[in-house]
Amino acid sequence: MSDKILVEKNGPVTTIVINRPHARNALDREASLELAAAIRAFEADPDAKVAVLTGAQGTFCAGADLKELASGVDYVPWAGSPEGALHRVPAKPVIAAVAGHACAGGLGIALWCDLRVAERSAAFAVLSRRWGVPMSDGTTVRLPRLIGMSRALDMLLTARTVRGEEAERIGLANRVVEDGTSRAEAEALARQIAAFPEIAMRSDRASTYAQADLAMHDAIARELELATEARRREAQAGAARFAAGAGRHGEVTPAGRAEPT
Repeated sequence: MSDKILVEKNGPVTTIVINRPHARNALDREASLELAAAIRAFEADPDAKVAVLTGAQGTFCAGADLKELASGVDYVPWAGSPEGALHRVPAKPVIAAVAGHACAGGLGIALWCDLRVAERSAAFAVLSRRWGVPMSDGTTVRLPRLIGMSRALDMLLTARTVRGEEAERIGLANRVVEDGTSRAEAEALARQIAAFPEIAMRSDRASTYAQADLAMHDAIARELELATEARRREAQAGAARFAAGAGRHGEVTPAGRAEPT
């Protein structure tokens, strides 16, 4: 791999950094394929529980590299192609740490993540509208599902910019933090999530994604199916920790180990 995508590991947290600051971290073809490879490596790493996805030097991602696109290079659709980084829901939680611009495909990357920690001055927008470049990164699908059809169309049709506090108000961002702190805050949140018993956390997450495409009865049946392993391996041990006095009065306590199979 080149240095266009950097990967840093700190215990259970993996931080993936888009590293093309000279292009506002726009992804060329090579970088987009390297991002997909970094995500697959994170998913395959048994010690990696949560990832943080961010951009170098104060910008998240300005989308696809339009200079490369103008030269005639055919890029892999990030969501539509099986080779694309955003083709499917990641197997483990991913948090976007958004500073500066998350525009066009950069917005698509942020939407693909489970959670978005945005700085106050962060800018979410479909600025590619100005150049006639369509979305192929899942934005037209994920954005309305996240913030609703009306608000999504407002962003998609007008190319207007949504800043940090408005993004939180409409559900586009989950946390708003001070400028310059998004990565640290996202990594702290990742460590918090990684400390919970993993089987139940991942089964609840999987059920939440699955329910969107299912009728109520089928979604509840799927929830029960996904919960089976956590009930067998984690639930009784967790209840025993509670009975012994852990986690009372809203206190968050570290995960206990799952019982061996």
